[in-house]
Amino acid sequence: MSGAGARVAVVPSRMTLQQIKGRLAGAKKGHSMLQKKADALTVRFRSILKDILEKKEGAGEQSKDAMLALAMAKYAFGEELTVVMGESVDEEASCKVKMTPDNIAGVTLPVFSRYEGGGGAAGGLDGSKGGGAKGGAKGGAAGAGTGRSLAGLSKGGQQISECRETFSTTLELLVALASLQTSFIILDEAIKLTNRRVNALENVVVPKLDNTVKYIISELDEMEREEFFRLKLVCQGCHRENGACCCVLYWIRFARTGVVV
Repeated sequence: MSGAGARVAVVPSRMTLQQIKGRLAGAKKGHSMLQKKADALTVRFRSILKDILEKKEGAGEQSKDAMLALAMAKYAFGEELTVVMGESVDEEASCKVKMTPDNIAGVTLPVFSRYEGGGGAAGGLDGSKGGGAKGGAKGGAAGAGTGRSLAGLSKGGQQISECRETFSTTLELLVALASLQTSFIILDEAIKLTNRRVNALENVVVPKLDNTVKYIISELDEMEREEFFRLKLVCQGCHRENGACCCVLYWIRFARTGVVV
């Protein structure tokens, strides 16, 4: 029988047929849109994966340089460098991270970026660069910013400055890497979800609705054949009894072809 297989349990009628055809058209359109969304997410996913690999390779080398710069600063200043810098830390962080949303095909991705904030730490350990000069002046009144800006004044100032710059670059690289990895995880889940929906529409919903349409069409055709056969039997009975046919089928056939049944 036509339409055999998984289908929606419906009563075959022309109104139901129009409704199922509308649902089938909507399912096909939704499948097409979800397929395009999956393709867009996959392109961005591969781009982020490439960036992550590059950032991780750079992060390894940058971390080595940062630890080497720290060792050189400790050698120049002395082992008490860690204690001095720990005592001069402000309560408010000098480097902060903010998040801005990025939309890819309806999926919101967080983008992390570093910005300077707080007191005298913004200019680094020696208060010689950027906004740290102003922050160091403000922090000098409080005492903490002064300790940080004067670190290395007696000895090891150049090594401490280089160490600060190296760790600052490392921090920016780690923030960028964290942003990429977070987007990578979110995109991975979004692609899996979208692919499941695409497969469900392609392999379950669309075939089911298509089978339902075929089933309704076959049932309507069968009902029409049964009705025609029933009317033909009525006409034959009318011929036997009255010698003429007064049923609807007779007049319909006569109006169309001019031939008596």
